[in-house]
Amino acid sequence: MASEDLKHADVERIKRMIPHRYPFLLIDAVEAIRVNDSAVGIKNVSVNEPHFQGHFPEKPVMPGVLIVEAMAQTAAVLVVETLEMIDKGLLVYFMTLDKTRFRKIVAPGDRLELHVKILRGRGKIWKFWAEGKVGGEIAAEAEFSAMIITPDDSRRR
Repeated sequence: MASEDLKHADVERIKRMIPHRYPFLLIDAVEAIRVNDSAVGIKNVSVNEPHFQGHFPEKPVMPGVLIVEAMAQTAAVLVVETLEMIDKGLLVYFMTLDKTRFRKIVAPGDRLELHVKILRGRGKIWKFWAEGKVGGEIAAEAEFSAMIITPDDSRRR
């Protein structure tokens, strides 16, 4: 795919794609969206985020679980773009989390890039590989799967 074919999503478009809102919307943009393939989420880490009050006050560190959640939100945007389901209320729920590693601290002032790749995406079950990078170095990595729920599916619950 040529670079001009790449898609992107700013925070306003992201909010039309996934239901997350502050303080749990953990991505600021998604760049280089290659439909049915990959995307790069961007998280500008700020000291003003509520989790830094307690994790840790003297040496703020972004919790690993929030890094993984940011990966999942990037994956959800990729799925919505792939399925052309913007403004349709699509939900993406975690199912599995495997091969997770944390290799570098992510701290306020960092620009966390969330490189997400679709490993398998058919029907309702999708599988992804993701790497969180700061300054080109891997800070975290994970393999995870998710279930796609349409508004009609969620009403049946």
